[in-house]
Amino acid sequence: MADYIIVGGGPAGCAIAARLSEDAAVKVLLLEAGGRDNNLLYHWPAGFAKMTKGIGSWGWSTVPQKHMQDRVLRYTQAKVIGGGSTINAQLYTRGNRLDYDEWAQAGCRGWSYEDVLPYFRRAEDNQRFSDEFHAYGGPIGVSMPVAPLPICDAFMRAAQEAGIPYNHDFNGARQAGIGFYQLSQKNARRSSAATGYLKPAATRPNLSVETGVQVLRVVVEQGRAVGVEVAAGNGGTHIHRADREVIISSGAIGSPRLLMLSGIGPADHLQSVGVPVVHDLAGVGGNLQDHLDLFVIAECTGDHTYDSYAKWYRSAFAGLEYLMFKKGPVASSLFETGGFWYADPEARSPDIQFHLGLGSGIEAGVAKLKNAGVTLNSAFLRPRSRGTVRLASADPAAVPLIDPNYWADPHDVEMSLRGLRLAREIFSQKALKPFILAERLPGDGVVSDHDLFDYGCRHAKTDHHPAGTCKMGVDADAVVDPELRVRGIEGLRVADSSIMPQVNSSNTNAPTIMIGEKAADLIRGAKPLPRATIAPVEEARPRVA
Repeated sequence: MADYIIVGGGPAGCAIAARLSEDAAVKVLLLEAGGRDNNLLYHWPAGFAKMTKGIGSWGWSTVPQKHMQDRVLRYTQAKVIGGGSTINAQLYTRGNRLDYDEWAQAGCRGWSYEDVLPYFRRAEDNQRFSDEFHAYGGPIGVSMPVAPLPICDAFMRAAQEAGIPYNHDFNGARQAGIGFYQLSQKNARRSSAATGYLKPAATRPNLSVETGVQVLRVVVEQGRAVGVEVAAGNGGTHIHRADREVIISSGAIGSPRLLMLSGIGPADHLQSVGVPVVHDLAGVGGNLQDHLDLFVIAECTGDHTYDSYAKWYRSAFAGLEYLMFKKGPVASSLFETGGFWYADPEARSPDIQFHLGLGSGIEAGVAKLKNAGVTLNSAFLRPRSRGTVRLASADPAAVPLIDPNYWADPHDVEMSLRGLRLAREIFSQKALKPFILAERLPGDGVVSDHDLFDYGCRHAKTDHHPAGTCKMGVDADAVVDPELRVRGIEGLRVADSSIMPQVNSSNTNAPTIMIGEKAADLIRGAKPLPRATIAPVEEARPRVA
């Protein structure tokens, strides 16, 4: 029998497993539905280009989005140890300090920026920075891009021409600005939670990691989680029992799905799909938030990006260059430059994020140009729309019903289109003239709000940042309390991006790892890390004419 069973080997689950197993007196069992990360593409930075196209993904999609002309969007969810940290574009961003302060103000005591910053620092092995915001020696490598292309510098100059200042560290005193992203890489290789946390802990006799395991439900007896039921190879089932706690860390889609399959969730929904109700908990699967991404694609004046490496002989050369020198296209995450700015000049902090893609068609479903292209993604960071995760049936093998409910709130539409217009403005600046021949998408004829809305409905994609479906809080809709304990069930916690009351204003991998780090201390009853003392600094803002 294990002391702790962790369901889900994503960013938070890996961190929790490694930290709990530091105590040789406890036994930890980590169960992951996906496979091992043996494929080299999981470790080569540019392998991201294959990840949304089927490698390491469950292949799920959203339900038709009724506010986006019934569009069905691809919805990449990781199917490999390390979860999203094994298949993402490796951008290391934490969001804005006000994200966490607002969590605390809403009743999540212990989750303010000054509370969580020490856990960000504990997780980090930063190549360049060592200061009040950063540290080195932690499990996750954080590095600067190895070999950025000249078009990246031109893009940063163009953004400055458009009024966005340069920022050397989006995770430091200020978030606003344009610059190079820090990347979750080490020695030009992806630094996932699996390689950073689990690999060093692999020899511990008290840690067991099983992959390819389908957990069917959490076993609850007399109001307490006592284990999990898993599918057995002979078509039967097996129960793993936990002496202390079960921790669900299956992500913003997988965690509410498992709770509902276990009979923990909205009673009316569970009854409608034939799942016996164990505990009526209305908030499970609600509050789904995600960043919706709109993009501009331009044709280049020459081979200024990595599109030309799609040819087999150039691809082979790039692989050889990487193996020999750890440089070149394979060492690139393909999204290494970007930043944070304002769609709403009055927003409390930056509300738009940009990612410069060094090619076209990098992600599944995004147009690929015949000649070399460059992509600029823009995402509205604080959507007001809320969606749901629901069960299609009581069958654990059934694909969940994922409804981000994009653009349900008109404010989200307005801010998204403002962000798209700003991306187009950056691409039109003088600094990029030597590199950009012409905009191809949306294209010269797409100008009005109506036309841009139609373009967004046809081309928008997820930024792969689902959150909030097992909301942390003290209100009636909260699923877990500020110590991540599921309300109404003893011995059960949730720890991953699903517990976020509001999605952070950036990529979600680093915050999810932070949640895992903090959860480990909560679970083992450790004294919290000493709070940081960081004086607030005013963000840069758009110039007012």
